[in-house]
Amino acid sequence: MRMANRILVTGGSGSGKSTFAEALALRLPAPRVYLATMRVFGTEEKAKVGRHKALRAGKGFVTIERETDLPGVSLPGRGTVLLECMCNLAANEMFDSCGQIRDAYETILTGVLSLEKRCGSLIVVTNDVGGDGGEYAESTMKYVELLGRLNAALAARFECVCEMVCGIPLVLKGDLP
Repeated sequence: MRMANRILVTGGSGSGKSTFAEALALRLPAPRVYLATMRVFGTEEKAKVGRHKALRAGKGFVTIERETDLPGVSLPGRGTVLLECMCNLAANEMFDSCGQIRDAYETILTGVLSLEKRCGSLIVVTNDVGGDGGEYAESTMKYVELLGRLNAALAARFECVCEMVCGIPLVLKGDLP
């Protein structure tokens, strides 16, 4: 059995994706990079970032905060990268500073491929959005479509795809390390 070096962790909000992905990363080779993509707009986001950093404290992660431009990330070695999360990255790349929509699919996919080439193991956390079948504003629907396309492309490419349901990992493709 070959160890997966590219793992996609998906699921709904609050399903345990982040906790599970961190536990996976700890089983993979160091150095371990936590690549945080959340854009901090105010005190609520700042507090969330602080809580997440505190939860990772002492676990051996190097945290790199990068909202966009994954090819520009400097990694400390060929260890394990945990990209948290595709949803934030997609929004950051898709909407410019004035809220205008850009076609970000190729930019994001190229960025993920650049990470693949520079690390030994890559774990990408993403959300399963759009499954509710709801109708939303046009810009939201474009975001849902972008994230769906990215998730499908990564799932096809990665050796392991895991969906978190109520804190339980369901392996949809491949094997977990």
